[in-house]
Formats: sequence, structure tokens, C-alpha cells
Amino acid sequence: MLKKIKELSASYAAEVTDIRRQIHAYPELAFDEVKTSQLVQDKLAEFGIPFQENVAKTGVVGLIEGKNPESRVTALRADMDALPILEDNDLPFKSTRDGLMHACGHDVHTSCLIGAAKVLKELSGEFEGTVKLIFQPSEEKLPGGASVMIKEGVLENPTPNSIIGQHVSPELEVGQVGFCPGLSMASADEVYLRVRGQGGHAAMPQACIDPILVSAHIITALQHVVSRRSHPSTPCVLSFGKIVGGAVNNVIPMEVNLEGTFRAMNESWRFQAHDIIKETAENTAKAFGACCDVDIRVGYPFLINDVELTNHCSKLAEAYMGKENVVDMEMRMGAEDFAYYSQIARGCFYRLGTGNSEKGWKSSVHTPTFMVDERAIEIGMGMMAWLAVNGIGSEA
Repeated sequence: MLKKIKELSASYAAEVTDIRRQIHAYPELAFDEVKTSQLVQDKLAEFGIPFQENVAKTGVVGLIEGKNPESRVTALRADMDALPILEDNDLPFKSTRDGLMHACGHDVHTSCLIGAAKVLKELSGEFEGTVKLIFQPSEEKLPGGASVMIKEGVLENPTPNSIIGQHVSPELEVGQVGFCPGLSMASADEVYLRVRGQGGHAAMPQACIDPILVSAHIITALQHVVSRRSHPSTPCVLSFGKIVGGAVNNVIPMEVNLEGTFRAMNESWRFQAHDIIKETAENTAKAFGACCDVDIRVGYPFLINDVELTNHCSKLAEAYMGKENVVDMEMRMGAEDFAYYSQIARGCFYRLGTGNSEKGWKSSVHTPTFMVDERAIEIGMGMMAWLAVNGIGSEA
């Protein structure tokens, strides 16, 4: 089976790479992946794979039945949405939509799953169980396409025994994959603060309540949430990435708006911290005679990889790629809405190496110069197919 999957992946690699380029050239934002969804549907229909469309608006769910289809159900997931980033790469298939870019590799994820689907369909008479294909919208935007798909029954009829997701990783060289059993990624909540003071002439601050000064104190005070209130065994991060206030240098504004993110690895501490953030921001503002409105929008939960499943997949990856190409990954404070699946089903979310240090392709995801080595597509589609046919508890 391993040899057949590798041979089929190699023979379909050029076709699937072309699919990736089509998707890359026409990026679409969350819940607006209309053309991408239609491309997925067209390919599944071409392969003879039955599917359900319009799940969570643009999502697509396909089913491939092997021998004894009820014996085991393995789900494979790929996300489809792009980001509002202006691409700064010189490519023949560069984004044709100004200000939009597949800067997180979802074009690779989707094309790899399409390729895996073609391989699995061809081999459907040779493996046990059923493979559920989940093409998901809106990984990048709350409430997360995974949560909506789950509400609409994606983990039912049939219910997967396990679910596997793959994500590009520019820090890994092409030809490598990485696994992290257990706690893998953090929860992610959005923090919005509106600091209201009393504006006026900058030359007469005594007649004002300066919301810029108050905001600076709030940001400083909030760092104690991470440095003094959290337990050392509970990693968390609080960062502010946007501050908007004022228009000219000699006018103290009426208000300042701040936007930040809070990440945690413990659900109990996560919501306790929300209360501390609110209390600290409000009381700090009050001490200066100002007011602070706090809005914390709950985002994705932490992502936990099932230890047995992930170790099983790691061993399978060693068989497929060689032990030297399978890397142990560290827990990270980034977030992923695959976490919604992992909170319900046995999940494994692993990394696909897409970097090429010789060519200087090491830019991080979510940047205008993010680039992937397309040789990763053949590896990614083959790996997904290989993991799917060797579900948890089966022999590699």
C-alpha cells in the first residue's frame, strides 16, 4: 500500500500542483470561498466521490468507502480561506485579487486533500473503513468554520473515530513533517478596550483626562496578568497589536481604542484571566478619572493532539518518509480552529515542511512574502492518504 500511494502521489503531483496554483491565484476570504468550493466539488465529482455541499455556507464534505466501510471512519480536514494581505511575491500564479493572499498555506491544504482524495478513491477496494473528507471554510475568522461545521453535523453520519489535519510549516524544510502529542496550540480570544477620557489642547493637559496616557498605564498594568497572576505551569500570552487614538500632535483625543489577543493553555485559567483583564483595565482607567469599556470575544479553544493517535501517525510518517525526516515539534501559542474537532474527537494536527533555506523561502505564514516549496504537495497528499488508510489501531 505504501508503494502504491507513493507512486500515485507522484503521478498526480503535477495535476494537484496546478490545482494549488489556481486556488492561490484567486484567494477568497472566510465564508466567501465560492470559487474554491466549486473547484473542490468539480474535482470530487470528477473522481466519482459523493459529497455534500453548502455545509457552513461554502464547506464541502465527501465520503470514500473502502472495504467494510463501517469498521472505521477516519476524517481528513483542510481549510480553504485566505487572508487580507497584499502579496509581495513574483509568481506567474500570484494573487489576482488586490489585498488578498493565501498567506497561510490553505491553498496547499486544500489541494493536498484533493490529491489525497484522488489517491484514496483509486485504492478504495484495498483499504478498510471509510474516509471522510472535510473541506472547511473560515479558519482565519471567528467563530471559525470548524465550529459551524460541527453544529451542522460534520462529525456525524458517520462519526469519525479520528480526525487528521495538516498545516504548512516554513520552519521545516520540504521533505520533513512534525508532530506534537498532547497540548499543541493555545486558545485565542480577542480583547477590545475603549478608553474614554476628556480631550482638549495638548498644551493644557491639566484641563484634560488624557486617554493616551491612561491607555499606556492600562497596557503596562495588564502585563501582570501574565507575569504575576498566572501559574508557571499554565503558559499564556497577552499582546496588543493595535492602538488607535488622536489625529494631530497638539490635541488630546476623547478616546483611544486598543485591540489585543489573549492566548492560554488552560480553559479554567483562560476565563479567570478574562475577569482579571476586565477588572484591571476598568480600575486603572478609573484611577485616572477615565472610563474603559472592555469587550472580550471568546475564540478558539486550545488544541490537544490525542497522544496515542499522534504517536501512531508519527510512526506511520517514519515508515513513509524515514525516521530522520520526522521532527518532534514544541507546543506553540498560535491558535487553530482544528481545536474544535480535537475537543470532541481524537485528533492529530501535524506540520508539513514547506521551507527551502537554499532559496531563502523561510518567510513566516501571514506575511506578504510567504512562499512554499511546491514539492511539499506530493508529500502532503501522499501522507494524508497513508495516514487515512492506516487508522488508529491498525497495522502500518
